[in-house]
Amino acid sequence: MNNHTSLHPNPLVQYLNKPNSEFTKADIIRYIEDNNISMVNFRYVGGDGRLKTLNFVIHDYQHLDTLLSAGERVDGSSLFKYIEAGSSDLYVIPRYRTAFVNPFTDVPTLDILCSYYTKDGTPLESAPEYVLRKAHQVLKERTGYSFEAMGELEYYLIRPRSEFFHADDQRGYHESTPFCKGASLRRQAMLYIAQAGGYIKYGHSEVGNFTLGDYEYEQNEIEFMPVPVEDAADQLVIAKWILRNLAYKNNLHITFAPKITVGKAGSGLHIHTRLMKDGVNAMIENGKLSDIAKKAIAGYLDLAPSLTAFGNQNPTSYFRLVPHQEAPTNICWGDRNRSVLVRVPLGWLGKGNMAKDANPLEPAGEYDFSQKQTVEFRCPDGSADVYMLLAGLTVAARHGLEMPNSLELADKTYVDVNIFNEEHKEKVKELKQLPVSCYDSALKLERQANVYMQYGVFPQRVIEGFIKQLKTFNDQNLREQIGNNSDAILELVQKYFHCG
Repeated sequence: MNNHTSLHPNPLVQYLNKPNSEFTKADIIRYIEDNNISMVNFRYVGGDGRLKTLNFVIHDYQHLDTLLSAGERVDGSSLFKYIEAGSSDLYVIPRYRTAFVNPFTDVPTLDILCSYYTKDGTPLESAPEYVLRKAHQVLKERTGYSFEAMGELEYYLIRPRSEFFHADDQRGYHESTPFCKGASLRRQAMLYIAQAGGYIKYGHSEVGNFTLGDYEYEQNEIEFMPVPVEDAADQLVIAKWILRNLAYKNNLHITFAPKITVGKAGSGLHIHTRLMKDGVNAMIENGKLSDIAKKAIAGYLDLAPSLTAFGNQNPTSYFRLVPHQEAPTNICWGDRNRSVLVRVPLGWLGKGNMAKDANPLEPAGEYDFSQKQTVEFRCPDGSADVYMLLAGLTVAARHGLEMPNSLELADKTYVDVNIFNEEHKEKVKELKQLPVSCYDSALKLERQANVYMQYGVFPQRVIEGFIKQLKTFNDQNLREQIGNNSDAILELVQKYFHCG
């Protein structure tokens, strides 16, 4: 076993002694045979964004070989609204690189994510995973850059109220046990996610914590590391599935809902991104944010109104996007500024000697930390269609690189102040605003649809499907109607409790 796999948490990577990106069918069969795996689960994402399951008992070598080669049939009309029952048969074909050992089954089981294919054996054009794949391929072909992303997955864990060790209301950031009650479940989830192939940065408790009735609500977060954008989507979907299963096993509630109640922190799904070329982070040049990064930021800002159609998909999303809640409302960007839509987080540029200062016995040395720099898109939340959101951001990055006025737009929308402060209200008047409802988001997608459909990335019927679905909420004036009525908001939250 070499140094590249000896510490890897995924048992397949360790056993096969190769990264998961190099897994072959023969590798999967060998692992199954040598480790007494009895069952295989096919996993694929439906139109509701959740993982679906098809279970198989392995009968013999021929059966397994056929299963991994040919996949299986499924009813597409039961998975996606836009597929008609008269021509609904689809194939699901496993992607070997996604294989992982199921951590929840009593019988040793291997799970594999699948892609959808039509009766003709071609990828289903409208499948979210394939739209993301197309978006990335077009970006690489048009610009020469590849795209990496990572998510910050926030969630609330809900348990019966305890009499002991209450963290201060809305002061739960990075709390430790016993004030943080969800630490054990979070750590277990992180271990399972890593074993399933997730590349995790860290986990911690978040700001939000409060008591409502007989229950305690505690916010936690698991943050990932940048990986190719297709893998980033897979990891987030698997992570949500793992967290929900752990909550269920522990008789707890868990929700990724964007907003729980008035005046309390909502849960976002911030997405960090970076453009890469030849393994080098293109977001940095000569120790500063590069023009490439600024062009990508301009693309995010230009398409921000319609990106909400993929990243903010139910009415509670727009109760989170209000001032003074560390959620963006204005379309702008800045450095280390949590009031903006696109944030350039604190980097390590020129800070290579901090470890030496903290540890005097360490030898002097300079380290290149430029790979750590990302750009953060802050408006999405747990209601997002993860694959379509990341496809949209990939399109937006390419759009920014191709826009003739992108650097001008980046310069115009940069802010270095907290724009929620009263003294900066004149600056706010110069900025465009994010949508205030699902219906508003649908109208923005209608206006910007051609950018997503360019080069055949998003099929027209997919765009039309999103517009139709968002309009059905009919929530144009919902925020004004409900206002700060916590009971009405809670009723709305319960309706969309298991979003995403």
